[in-house]
Amino acid sequence: MWFQALFYSALLCAREMLAPEDGSADLVRALNNRLLALSFHIREYYWIDMRKLNEIYRYKTEEYSYDAVNKFNIYPDQISPWLVEWMPNKGGYLIGNLQPAHMDFRFFSLGNLWSIVSSLATVDQSNAILDLIEAKWSDLVADMPFKICYPALEGQEWQIITGCDPKNTPWSYHNGGAWPTLLWQLTVACIKMNRPEIAARAVEVAEKRISKDKWPEYYDTKRARFIGKQAHLFQTWSIAGYLVAKLLLADPSAAKILITEEDSDLVNALSCAISSNPRRNRGPKSSQKSYIV
Repeated sequence: MWFQALFYSALLCAREMLAPEDGSADLVRALNNRLLALSFHIREYYWIDMRKLNEIYRYKTEEYSYDAVNKFNIYPDQISPWLVEWMPNKGGYLIGNLQPAHMDFRFFSLGNLWSIVSSLATVDQSNAILDLIEAKWSDLVADMPFKICYPALEGQEWQIITGCDPKNTPWSYHNGGAWPTLLWQLTVACIKMNRPEIAARAVEVAEKRISKDKWPEYYDTKRARFIGKQAHLFQTWSIAGYLVAKLLLADPSAAKILITEEDSDLVNALSCAISSNPRRNRGPKSSQKSYIV
C-alpha cells in the first residue's frame, strides 16, 4: 500500500512540474489517465471496513463476467481470524496485496497516512482511517508511536514470508516495530482532516520517553516497550519526526506545502467511473455497456 501512495504522489508532483505548453499536453494527458486509473483501483478494491469485510465473507467464487461482485476471485477463507475480531464498527483502512487475489489484510501505516495526505483516499475514507487509529490506539500507538504495520507476522507466516529473518522477528523492525519518525506523517494527515488532537495525543505519548531513550530508530514488542534490539540511537529521522510534528501542531498552516487537495476534474472523472462500475449496479441486464477503468 505504501508503494501505491508514494507513486500517486510522484505522479502528482510530475504533473505539477510540467509547464503548460503544447509539448507537454500528451504527458499531462497520460499522467491524468494514470492518476484516474490508480485512484479508482485503490479506492474501489483496496478499501476494507466492517461493511466490506462482511461482503467478502459472503463472496461467491469463480465469477467471471462484467457484473461479477467478486471481481478478483478472492476466497472468503482468506480473511484472517484476527481481522474479524480487530476491525472496529467505525473506521477502515486501505489494505495491500501480495499477488492477484491474495490480499494482505494487515494495516500498513505509511501507505494509509500518505493516502490521506495525497488525497489518494476519499474524504470519507481518510476520516475512517483516523477513526480506526483512535479505536485501535492501544495497538497502533501504545507506549510509543507509531506501529509501522499491524499485526506482526508470527510462526509459520514469519518463517515463509521473511525467510526466518532474524532482524524482522515478530514485533520488531519492519515486522510490527514502532517508528517515531512516522509522527510527522500522522500529524500532517490529522491536520489535513482538521483532527490535530489525534496527533497531539500521539506526540504526548512519544515525548514521555523518546529523549530519555536517546532518540532510537525504532521500538520493539507489541506495545513498543523496548528499544529495538538492533536500533541505532540519536537518529536524525526520529528527532526530525518529533520536531516537525511539534512545529506543525504549533502552526498548522505550515502543513499546506505537504498536503494535496483533491483535484476537482479527477473527482468528477472518478464519480463517472464508479457509477458505471458493474459491482455497484448489479441487477437486471440492460443494453447499456459497462466499462471498467
